[in-house]
Amino acid sequence: MRPIVVDIVGIPNHLHHLTRSKASGAHYSAAGALPLVPGVDGVVRGPDGRMRYAVLDDARVGTFADRTVIDARRSVVLPDGIDPVRIAAAMNPAMSSWVALRRRAGFTPGQRVLVIGATGNAGRMAVQVTKLFGAARVIAAGRDERRLAALPALGADETCTFDRIAGAADVDVVLDYVWGEPAAAAMIPMLTARADRSAPLTWVQIGSMAGPEAPIPSAALRAARMQIVGSGIGSVPARDFIAELPEIAAAVGDGAIEVRARQVPLADVAAAWTAVTDERIVLVP
Repeated sequence: MRPIVVDIVGIPNHLHHLTRSKASGAHYSAAGALPLVPGVDGVVRGPDGRMRYAVLDDARVGTFADRTVIDARRSVVLPDGIDPVRIAAAMNPAMSSWVALRRRAGFTPGQRVLVIGATGNAGRMAVQVTKLFGAARVIAAGRDERRLAALPALGADETCTFDRIAGAADVDVVLDYVWGEPAAAAMIPMLTARADRSAPLTWVQIGSMAGPEAPIPSAALRAARMQIVGSGIGSVPARDFIAELPEIAAAVGDGAIEVRARQVPLADVAAAWTAVTDERIVLVP
C-alpha cells in the first residue's frame, strides 16, 4: 500500500447504495465493526495539489470527513479544470454498468441491451454508457412511467414497464439493478418470447433494489441459452475497476454522460442521507 493523507473535495451521497449498505452492515463486503467513518469513494486533493478520484478499500476510515487516507494505487489523477462535483456524483453509478459491460458481459458494439431499473441514478447512467459503447438498441425498463419518459433523450431506443418486459426478449445483455421477485418474474416471459432461444443471453446482476434473493425457476436455466453472472466487489478484481477509472472520468468530464448534481455541506449530512431527490447530492466539507 502507498498511503497518502488527502483533503476531501467532494463525496457522493444520494442513492449511493454501496456507502449506505456498508455503513449499516447490510452489504456483503461490510466488515461490521465500529467505529466507522462512512464513504467508499470521493474526489480528494493530495499533498501535491492535484485532485484525484479515489476508491477506498474495506478500511473503516472513509471519505465522510475533512481528510482521509487513501492508497494511491486505488486512485486516478484528474485533469486540470475538471468539475469535482460532477466527478464525485457520477463515477460510482457510471462505474457499475461500465465495468459490467467491459469485464463481465463480454459486450461488443452492435449488441442489444435491456436495462432493468433504468429509472434510478445508476440505471439512467447505464442507458447512456451502453449507448456510448455502441449498443445497437437500448431498452430501458422501470416502474415509474414519468421517469421512463425522460430516457429516450439519454439514448434509450425503447422503454417499457415490467408488465411489458417480454417485448424486450430479443436482447443480448440484461443489466439488472432490481433483482428480487421482479427479475425472477421477468425471466420466463422474456425467454419464451425469444425468437431464437439458442442465441446467447447474458444476465448481469448488479443491484438488488427489489430484494437480495430472486426465486428463479429452473426452467429459466434450461429453456434458453442464458447465463447469469454478477458484477461487483469480488467478482471483478480491484485492479480491473481501477483500470477503467481514467476513461470513465474522461467521459464524465467531457459531458458524454449527463450528471444531475447538487452540492451540500458535509455538516448537513444527516438531512442529505435521507433526502428524496432526482439529483445526486455531493457532500462538500
